[in-house]
Amino acid sequence: MKKLIAAALVLALLVLPGCGGKEPEGGEQMSAAERTELYSGAITAARSQEENEYLGIVTSKDDQDGEMVLQMLGLEESDMEAFAISVSLMNVRAYGIALIMPAEGKADTVKEALQGYIDLQKSNFEYYLEDQYEVAKSARLETLEDGTVVMVLCEGQDAVYDSMVESLSAK
Repeated sequence: MKKLIAAALVLALLVLPGCGGKEPEGGEQMSAAERTELYSGAITAARSQEENEYLGIVTSKDDQDGEMVLQMLGLEESDMEAFAISVSLMNVRAYGIALIMPAEGKADTVKEALQGYIDLQKSNFEYYLEDQYEVAKSARLETLEDGTVVMVLCEGQDAVYDSMVESLSAK
């Protein structure tokens, strides 16, 4: 029953962004709430059911663990117009996924913070867990054409990155 409910929620997150996430014809930009929903749906669609069940997605400082996640990354909510972030709060796995639309003039701040997180993960696992160190070394930090900053630090990072970018371009 739990799996059926989780599958229904994932399906809803996949379908709902497609219903209202397109940018209007007049060239208007998406609202922060629409972009946040799109980001969250892209992360959910790119991950396994298990990851979606156990690794939450933070979209506000007020979310459960939101303040702790932003502090861990060295970011302030004011650095971002919209965001969806999922990280492992326990140091047993190199893991972090973030989709962030930086606030005006904050792109470098956001990229530096995310690079700092990647570097910290590399340092944490270099002499601890070799497989997780390799995951951290393979992390991707990219900026898309629309300004979205993408961080993918997980196993299969290229597939996760490609899935998220595909979800975002289908908006």
